Amino acid sequence: MISKDEVKHIAELARIKLTESQIEKYQKELSGILDFVGKLSEVKTENIQPIRQITGLESVFRKDKDRDLLDQKSGRDLIKQAPEHKEGYVMVPEVLKGK
Repeated sequence: MISKDEVKHIAELARIKLTESQIEKYQKELSGILDFVGKLSEVKTENIQPIRQITGLESVFRKDKDRDLLDQKSGRDLIKQAPEHKEGYVMVPEVLKGK
């Protein structure tokens, strides 16, 4: 079973606040999930071929093409519309701050 401290750490990483009863609830639920995953890892699959898809259908989407947005006028115009931009990048406020 995972500890309450581990649940608190996960909650902190997710930036959510949990009550003591929620910590106990998630401690049991997360432990159950990890136990299930542990059972899955015990399944013998050495002689089993991986299945990538079963329908026989192929992708109907076009192939991705690598292209530089800044080489296109529309891309440059798009960047210029941003409130702040520098050297072809849109500048945004810092999202993640260190402790």
